[in-house]
Amino acid sequence: MMKRQLLLLAILLVMIFSCHKVENPFRTENLIPWSIVAFDKLERTPSERVAMVKKLGFRQYAFGGRKKHVETMKEELNLAKAEGIEISAVWLYINNKDTLQNLKRANEMVFESLKDTGLTTQIWIGIDAEYFEGLIQPESLKKAQDMISYLSKRAQKVNCKIALYNHGGWFGEPENQLEIIKRLPQHDIGIIYNFHHAHEQLDKYRSIIKKIQPFLWCVNLNGMKKGGPKIIPIGEGNLEKEMISLLVKLGYKGPFGVLGHVMNEDVELTLKKNLKGLQALFVVK
Repeated sequence: MMKRQLLLLAILLVMIFSCHKVENPFRTENLIPWSIVAFDKLERTPSERVAMVKKLGFRQYAFGGRKKHVETMKEELNLAKAEGIEISAVWLYINNKDTLQNLKRANEMVFESLKDTGLTTQIWIGIDAEYFEGLIQPESLKKAQDMISYLSKRAQKVNCKIALYNHGGWFGEPENQLEIIKRLPQHDIGIIYNFHHAHEQLDKYRSIIKKIQPFLWCVNLNGMKKGGPKIIPIGEGNLEKEMISLLVKLGYKGPFGVLGHVMNEDVELTLKKNLKGLQALFVVK
């Protein structure tokens, strides 16, 4: 029965997305490559990375890397713009080195690059589990609320918006993210949901998606099996098709991200695997 329902849903998706009024979110040009900077065996330069993204047929990607990549971030943002490639988001990770009075240097460089290039985009915020270590729930909520409010105000100054990213730990729980958003109604804050950080949430995935769907700004896809492993090419798991189909059924129209999240592999090959798997699950024309 489940297979038949999925088949009928797949047929419905094809019919919906073939209509000229609705763009298919699974077409390459509508997808967002993610984790392609720090995870690349070839360690491409900014110009090589932009060229690769363009060659594969993408129109955009999200930027996130280590400090050494942030040091050339401004160059990369300018190169992408010159080639007509959109930077749809940038990554910012908070840990115990960050305070409301003083963000660590790599994070300050992110804001500096955004200001200097004039890029208007999303800032995806992850917060390390240690940031909330030893705190009870009300204390964690207050600490997260203060930091997110501060970051949102910083983002507004450079004409950007922030979104909460489920990177694991306390901050990665969607219920906690929803409570943070509820406490900051004056800010326009979204949620970025990542399949590869959701293995512990699979049993309640349906209820989670229904709750966060109004706030979803991007869903980053991955092959999914209960119990892992964490990273699997799309199409090689046994849960991702049903998980993606539920999103579409509930009215989510994208965007979707595709991962390059494999350390010892050419990121171009990783992206190609994920593209092939995704577009085999959902027929693309």
